[in-house]
Amino acid sequence: MSVFLPCLLLFVGLACSNARVPFQLNNPIYFKNIAAGLPDNPVGKIWALLVAGSEGWDNYRHQADVCHAYQILHSNGIPDENIIVMMADDIAFYEDNPTPGVIINHPGGPNVYKGIPKDYTGKDVTVKNFLNILVGNKTAMKGIGSGKVIESGPDDLVFINFVDHGGDGVLYFPNEELYADEFIEAINLMSAKSKYSKLIMYIEACHAGSMFDNMLSDTTNVFVLTASDPHESSYACYYDETRGTYLGDVFSVIWMNDTENESLPRESLHHQFEKVRTYTNTSHVEEYGDLDIGVTKLKDVLGFKMRMMKALQGFNSSFSSSDVKPKHPVDTADNMEVPLIVLQKKRSAANDPEQSQALKIQIYNLIKKRKFVDQLFHEIVRRVTDNIDLRKKEVHTSTYGLTLDKFSCYKKLYTTFSNNCFSFIQNPYARVHLQKFVNMCSTKWLNKDKFVEGIKSACSDVLGSMKPKNIM
Repeated sequence: MSVFLPCLLLFVGLACSNARVPFQLNNPIYFKNIAAGLPDNPVGKIWALLVAGSEGWDNYRHQADVCHAYQILHSNGIPDENIIVMMADDIAFYEDNPTPGVIINHPGGPNVYKGIPKDYTGKDVTVKNFLNILVGNKTAMKGIGSGKVIESGPDDLVFINFVDHGGDGVLYFPNEELYADEFIEAINLMSAKSKYSKLIMYIEACHAGSMFDNMLSDTTNVFVLTASDPHESSYACYYDETRGTYLGDVFSVIWMNDTENESLPRESLHHQFEKVRTYTNTSHVEEYGDLDIGVTKLKDVLGFKMRMMKALQGFNSSFSSSDVKPKHPVDTADNMEVPLIVLQKKRSAANDPEQSQALKIQIYNLIKKRKFVDQLFHEIVRRVTDNIDLRKKEVHTSTYGLTLDKFSCYKKLYTTFSNNCFSFIQNPYARVHLQKFVNMCSTKWLNKDKFVEGIKSACSDVLGSMKPKNIM
């Protein structure tokens, strides 16, 4: 029997016609699922874990990205009990915030902080908590934050959005690292326990691709989009002179802008990837895992509420769009260079000669510290290669990739440096040299013990008792 579009819908701008429409539009179960943000076919739920792994005003953009992602999911009907948010929550009322209680993700944008679930904040934003939440270990999270975990089952879809700094094989939390092997192990555990039908991840970080390239299986129903390939930085955007910080990250603002302006029932993950890759001209957006999952429609990942349903049900979202629409980001900056670029921008805008001079000194000291880090790594390479030119060139210039079989070697060199030299968390600029550790573990003349001793001795001789901090 034919189904006709009722004339009652004229008020939403649709003309009466005798055209046949899909049966689902006459199916109350379909409407119920759509209103709940669920897929139209499967009976499973959508779960989301949104993580900003940094803290501090200079990293404003990471929490702004995650807050914006929450607003998208929430306004698309995914209930808060299925959304878990981890962020330091230290910028909304930070002393430098000219609008206390307000976080924006693009110039003139709406307050994306409104209504944010504060599941895990401050000291609770840790790697251990993240992994326990992800695998659904409710016992481990008892008494911590909201205690919420991903309680997903075999019919459910899990969406992870992680935003922060990264390096070769690592994603950063405020005071520790999440290593690629640990992340892959957690994903494999979820798969083995049938914790999802599909696992979708959007990762915004420098070198994000190194977490998955040659590391993630393509048989575990996982689909990943990364802001950058294994060998490059991701980029910040929307510098705000009033706030003195960047408001967003290029990959994040582009995928979210696309989501808010496209038809989620029609657009697939792979289609969004193609568009975001095209518009993100600062780094190479990549996809990993089971690429067949790319046909999944965005409504089945990010939820969906039809405008028609909003009109019929009098739906009022707690997140209303601003009249000021985000523009394609042009004021971009390599995330590794953001600390230096911000100082330079502040100095250019300074009217007070004393303030300008103080900023000049900060810039000089920052560049000086960076040169010191470069010299330290040059000395490490000299020692581990016995100062042999061909070996030095291989370590300095190669772009070998990480694999699970060489990850234990890489992690050993990484932790040796962290324990004997200084922290990559406190000294982010040093991460530009992590490729050298990957290269060392990829050489045919591999001698891990010699590498370890070379790092220890170089740090001891060059640093002595000095433990420099904040070499950005």
